[in-house]
Amino acid sequence: MEKYVITIGRGYGSGGRTIGKMLAEELGINYYDKEILKLTSMATGINENYIKQADEQLKSGNIIKISKNVYRGEKFGNEDDVTSNTNIFNYQAKILNELAERESFVVIGRCGNYVLRERKRVVRIFVYASMQSCIKKVSNVSSLDEDEIENFIKTTDLNRARYYKFNTGRDWSDARDYDLCFSTDNITYEQAVILIKDYLRLKGIIR
Repeated sequence: MEKYVITIGRGYGSGGRTIGKMLAEELGINYYDKEILKLTSMATGINENYIKQADEQLKSGNIIKISKNVYRGEKFGNEDDVTSNTNIFNYQAKILNELAERESFVVIGRCGNYVLRERKRVVRIFVYASMQSCIKKVSNVSSLDEDEIENFIKTTDLNRARYYKFNTGRDWSDARDYDLCFSTDNITYEQAVILIKDYLRLKGIIR
């Protein structure tokens, strides 16, 4: 079967990561999330913990550099520092493209929808949910109170949006950059997987 990639962007607490894992298992293909950081560390020699610190987090002041740092397919950017946010991102993008050449997979985050946007047989998904729904889901696995959870969700999503803007020049939650966007407010994760599989069949990606 011809190779394909499913990229999943997700709001914190929406269940996007869990849905991605379930989908990959259902389809019998690989799942990548934090694994990309390990592959980047192995390829560059940069400490994985350092990469984790830079991953999906940027200070608001860095947004002024957008025009310089937008990813255009290069291995490294214009900065001399190999460990800069730009160069770390570019190497992660390189790894994503190399993986897409040789296998089918699901990838969470990493600006995958943008990095792989010009490739054929790439389906770009965004999963979101209302704040009330996200708080409820997170509270099931957290000891924080509701106000603390809400603040954490907002901060996490703001960091993701900044990271995305810095590296792509585009807005993280802009539906025009995705093929399928849906809310998990009133559906189960199992139903979400069915929804995605139905869309893949509609697009001729799977049978």
